[in-house]
Amino acid sequence: MADDEDMILARRAKLVALVMVGTMFAWIGLNWLGTGLGWPARWLFLFDLAALAAFVWSLAVTYQIWRRRRDKQDG
Repeated sequence: MADDEDMILARRAKLVALVMVGTMFAWIGLNWLGTGLGWPARWLFLFDLAALAAFVWSLAVTYQIWRRRRDKQDG
């Protein structure tokens, strides 16, 4: 049973890593593209907010993973 939980936590950690890397590439790429094509600043700000939301989600899931592993070690 503990191995199943470890696998679930490992999958979540991999998902968090993929979201963080994907967010960085998308954010940088969209800002570069938007600046080059002269998109309005409000669209670029929207990309910033979307990236921020993805990073906040990643932080929240990372905290949950940390708490579960810490509780498992204590108990």
